[in-house]
Amino acid sequence: QVRLEESGGGLVQPGGSLRLSCAASGPPFSTNTMSWYRQAPGKEREFVGGMYWTGINGVYADSVKGRFIISRDRAKNTITLQMNSLKPEDTAVYFCAMSRKPTMSPIEVDYWGQGTQVTVSS
Repeated sequence: QVRLEESGGGLVQPGGSLRLSCAASGPPFSTNTMSWYRQAPGKEREFVGGMYWTGINGVYADSVKGRFIISRDRAKNTITLQMNSLKPEDTAVYFCAMSRKPTMSPIEVDYWGQGTQVTVSS
């Protein structure tokens, strides 16, 4: 069974930056899609961004384009989310996700991390 472990969450002031990391462990894995989702209090879980196995650049939700950057190390099965120019609206629990298929739909996710809290507040 694959396990996903997020790290890097915390409290940051508006306009600040934060970097989240996710490491996958378990049986040897072949191709996969890794992505990030978030869920704010009282709201549905939403897609933030991700990267396909064959992708070079990340795919991002409109709400974070130009502010967040995704990178991954396929050999180590890790993915990072560099968050810049953070806004209070970015406050949420951030989840790492992995799909064996080339998809970024939450209903097609095979593995979820436990989530890490990101709070943007003064």
